[in-house]
Amino acid sequence: MVNLSDIKRINELASQRIPFLFIIDYKGENSIVRKLSDVNSNEILYNINGRNNIPTDYKIQYQKHFLKKKPVSIETYSKAFTLVKNNLTKGNSYLTNLTCETPIECNLSLKDIFYKSSALYKLWYNNEFVVFSPEIFVKIKNGKIVSNPMKGTIDASISNAEIAILSNKKEAAEHATIVDLIRNDLSRVATKVSVDKYRYIDKIKTHESYLLQVSSQISGKLPADYLNNLGHIINELLPAGSITGAPKKKTVEIIEQAEGYKRGFYTGIFGIFDGKNLDSGVMIRYIENENGKMIFKSGGGITVNSTLEDEYKEMIQKIYLPF
Repeated sequence: MVNLSDIKRINELASQRIPFLFIIDYKGENSIVRKLSDVNSNEILYNINGRNNIPTDYKIQYQKHFLKKKPVSIETYSKAFTLVKNNLTKGNSYLTNLTCETPIECNLSLKDIFYKSSALYKLWYNNEFVVFSPEIFVKIKNGKIVSNPMKGTIDASISNAEIAILSNKKEAAEHATIVDLIRNDLSRVATKVSVDKYRYIDKIKTHESYLLQVSSQISGKLPADYLNNLGHIINELLPAGSITGAPKKKTVEIIEQAEGYKRGFYTGIFGIFDGKNLDSGVMIRYIENENGKMIFKSGGGITVNSTLEDEYKEMIQKIYLPF
């Protein structure tokens, strides 16, 4: 649960139509809420669908870059994967999002990566982490709340990649589970919840190639006084369903057992309220500064039909720089 004082702070700012930025970690234990006018670009840089505070005078040290991945062995990954699969087989979860920490080497700084990245949702925080996320958490405009969960990834260079990902039964089941979960989540805060678009394709550029990702759009109608309760609405939807699984409460417990590390701000959310509307993203595609070393956190959804080799490959495939 998000800190009660920050929930009240969001309610207060939204009810007064004061623009603000918010950053909330995966477990809701750490949150940052700042008036946009108080956001210092020396501490926080953001670009949210083109709305940004990016200075124009920053110079990147290296125009050419390298990225070296040092993923855990498949044997190590297998231990976490097997724990998750056992719970899926027992019916404790229908879908579990399993993630890993991967040390990387790169000649760019976290701030360099922020400036060079192409992504809908970008965030650099105090040289602690950088995010370049393609995934919407929720958008709110004129009382309508919209979520676009992203679940299903394939290398675009594979022959007939779009047909392959859309016809894959495992991926279809995984996506359906998440859409159902998000629909239920939105129903906790909104009425007239519906699936507007189901399983459409986004093409995402990486430093190596292109990825295809499958998304859907779900929307609902918020109550007339929603701005007075915006903090409670955000808190009610956390953690994001696309990076946990279903059923959410039990699956979060399984994640805790399997992963063996703290996600921190990874898979949390961040966004801005501009005085009228809210736009926010899920903090995936995430690199953290851990005592001077870069750690890339990535993962994917596991179902009973998942195979060890495919999920291990997807976890590594999602370690990329989007430029």
